[in-house]
Formats: sequence, structure tokens, C-alpha cells
Amino acid sequence: MHSSTIECVRTTVEITEAQRGELLKIASGRGEKGFSSVVRDAVDLYLQTYASRLDAVRAALGVRGALAGREGEALKAEVSAVRKKWR
Repeated sequence: MHSSTIECVRTTVEITEAQRGELLKIASGRGEKGFSSVVRDAVDLYLQTYASRLDAVRAALGVRGALAGREGEALKAEVSAVRKKWR
């Protein structure tokens, strides 16, 4: 995911020892000493997923009022279920 031609910046992120251990295992499995590239890949994936969710919310809001009856109630229930998972 991450391109090595992009300039990177150093930052501090606090993680648990367990997370650090898992990141080191993943990095080792990829033949890398440190886990910086694993974290960059994870951040890239998170940002893509977040953007997709925002797009889905915008699309849903764009059809607000267009559904009636059972269709509207079904969508309302699905949105409520998704919101519960976000928290």
C-alpha cells in the first residue's frame, strides 16, 4: 500500500506491549526489522475505510425522504445497527 517514494515523518504513538509484539511478528514475517511500514499500511487501510464510510453516509443522506413504508424502516434499522458497531 505504502510507496517508499513518499516522504515520511516521525511521530509518537502509544501502543500496548501486546500490540508492539504483534506488530513485530507481522514485520518479521514480512522480512522487516521494525514495524513502521506495518503501521503505515494499517493507517492507510484505516483512512481508506473511514473515507468509504463517510461516502456511504453521504449517499444515504442524499436519499433521505425517498423511501417510504417498509423500505424506510428497514434502512433505519440497518443504520442503527451500524451506528452501534461504531461506538
